[in-house]
Formats: sequence, C-alpha cells, structure tokens
Amino acid sequence: MTPEIAKFIDHTLLKPEATPAEIEKLCAEAKEHHFATVCVNPTYVKQCAQLLQGTDVAVCTVVGFPLGAHTTEVKVFETQQAIDDGAREIDMVINIGALKAKQYDVVREDIRAVCDAAHARGAIVKVIIETALLTDDEKVRACELARDAGADYVKTSTGFGPGGATVHDVALMARTVGGQLGVKASGGIRNYEQAQAMIAAGATRIGASAGVKIVEEARAGDGGRQTKDEGGK
Repeated sequence: MTPEIAKFIDHTLLKPEATPAEIEKLCAEAKEHHFATVCVNPTYVKQCAQLLQGTDVAVCTVVGFPLGAHTTEVKVFETQQAIDDGAREIDMVINIGALKAKQYDVVREDIRAVCDAAHARGAIVKVIIETALLTDDEKVRACELARDAGADYVKTSTGFGPGGATVHDVALMARTVGGQLGVKASGGIRNYEQAQAMIAAGATRIGASAGVKIVEEARAGDGGRQTKDEGGK
C-alpha cells in the first residue's frame, strides 16, 4: 500500500521560514519514499530540480500564492520562470475576489493564461480555489471555470487560508469535474486515515507536509491510530 499512497502525495514545504537545508531534507525524503512531487516556493525550484534530477519525483511550485491577487501577467511570468528553473507542475491560486464578484470571464482568462504558458512548456496546472472562502455554489463555479480554461487539476486550499481540505469539498469538486480533471486535496491532511478519506471522496492527489508520517502509517497498517500531531499543511 505504501508505494500507492506515496504516488498520491505532493511532499510539501511552503512555510516562509523554510531554509535551503530543510528543502534538501524534503527532497531526500521524497526520493526515499517516491512521492509524486515536492511542492515548494518558486525560490527553491532550481535547488529541487538539481537534487531530484534523474529520479521519479517531479518539482511542483506555486504561482500567485497564497492570495491569488497577483495580476495575470505576473502569474504568467512566475509560471514561465518556474518551468525554466525545472518545475513540472504549477499550483496557481485563482482571483478569489473576482470569483466572488461574479466576474467569471476575469477568473477564467486568468487561469487560461497560466495554463497556456505552462502547457506550452510541458507542465501541468492545478488550480487552487481556496474552498474555505467560498460557498458551495462558488466552489462549483470555480471548478467549472478551471475546467473550461484548460486546467489539469482543481485543488482545495493553499494551506494558508482559514481552513483546509474537507471530504465534503473534495467530493463536491470531484462530482463537478466528473473525471475530466484531477482533484488535489490539500490543507490539514496529517495522517493516513485522513489521506484515505480524501482519496475515497475523489482526490487523485494529496498535498501534505506530513507525507513521511502518512506513508509510515500506511506501512505499519495503523493509519487509523491518532499519533502525535506533527502539524503541517
């Protein structure tokens, strides 16, 4: 079971105080456990790409993070530079205010511009909708806009908002995209039991800083046991 769960996980370190030494440790853990990606801030993409060269672990980074309030032009530039530095997956934050104002064309074209820039360089895009700030109707509309704009995944949360992934939100998002896009559950997933619940609800990727704990619990077969909370995204 461990290899299966590991390949669902984006091993994540996005805290602002992260150091190069911590990023190096993150990459070593990702190589050991064969996670899908490491997910880091753009400043560490180049370091991760060098450390993970020749492995089965890709580099994921964030764009317009964590508020989504960057201009589209800045998001596109961030995307292009990150891919040039070695990123293969881009997790972008939508323009949340525009969504809530029902400026759907603005939201769609913001996503589309990042998707076009990423796809032109062979990278995929996950669209963070920050579910804790949205109504269910807004969550559905955000997923529809991401799908229409050419995104590859929709993602629940940045991990820096007022709440993280919930089974309800993951299930709602999965129903909305109907298998046309992947669904990434991120924010507050700290153990194997929670990861299993998200996957059962329809998640095809898990964003977590507790990736090592999750795979160790999977290996031990005690995912339901609540061990000491290690915190994390």
